Amino acid sequence: MNILFFSAQSYDKAYFNTANQDGHHHFRFLEYPLNEDNTVLIKDEQAVCVFVNDKVNAAVIRQLKEKGIRLIALRCAGFNNVDLKAAAAAGIKVVRVPAYSPHAVAEHAVALLLGLNRKIYKSYNRIRDGNFTLNGLEGFDLYGKTIGVIGTGNIGAVFCHIMLGFGCKVLAYDIHNNEDLIKAGVQYVAVGTILSSADVISLHCPLTAETKHLVNAHTIAEMKQGVTIINTSRGGLIDTKAVVEALKNGHIGALGIDVYEQEEQLFFQNFSGSIIQDDVLSRLTTFPNVLVTAHQGFFTKEALTQIAVITLQNISDFEKGGTLLNEVAL
Repeated sequence: MNILFFSAQSYDKAYFNTANQDGHHHFRFLEYPLNEDNTVLIKDEQAVCVFVNDKVNAAVIRQLKEKGIRLIALRCAGFNNVDLKAAAAAGIKVVRVPAYSPHAVAEHAVALLLGLNRKIYKSYNRIRDGNFTLNGLEGFDLYGKTIGVIGTGNIGAVFCHIMLGFGCKVLAYDIHNNEDLIKAGVQYVAVGTILSSADVISLHCPLTAETKHLVNAHTIAEMKQGVTIINTSRGGLIDTKAVVEALKNGHIGALGIDVYEQEEQLFFQNFSGSIIQDDVLSRLTTFPNVLVTAHQGFFTKEALTQIAVITLQNISDFEKGGTLLNEVAL
């Protein structure tokens, strides 16, 4: 099948070409993100392969249908950027990679937590300047702390196990309880209990109409003073302006994010020689207790390999007319 990749980076080309060594599929890679303005670039492809920040709204889907596209293959787990109703109406199938390496993202969440708590980035910069003092680098033991996990799918479950290994009390919320986690020692509680009890809150739920701005001025007010918030799921889970205010008044003690609500304008691009026009993100990066990474939680060798293999398997299944195990449907 002929496949056009949007938002393609050098690593996408490397891993997908390796996974396609038999040459069954034919690729064309574009660095541009998919939107209403560049569907004209589609030639003889039957499928498009897109990532988290590509726009696949109703207008784009109409254009994809006109171009003869029959399949939208997401090389990621999230699908909130795809208008599923429009895709179904156009007769275009949508597939995704629901689980590539949950350990990659969960471990990155832990890295953000540890980096913030133990001020690793501050210490690193001090040492480079010849400053070996410890003032201002004080952290806290994770052992014995209460960790709140919202969303216990594949990634959230791995994060829970890691936190249990640290000797933490783990509270969790999900619409479905995971019996294996309960047996391991995780306690499922209401979201309100997590907000009021947790020293650290880590978000691992999908972005839906119900979870949009899950962290907002009202829910922050319910949280413990000095709470640490980690988000490696979707940027829209957090009302960033409300978080900025809570950081300013000290209610939030630390924030670690690998995703950002307006990231499609910034992430995966190099603006080092430019002035960032996003005032909210620019304000966030001025806080000494905020750690931002650019959606790199998935970025491990194991995860990239799995993403390529599963995406191509999804496409092959579609081509053969077989069952689409990873179809995203209404």
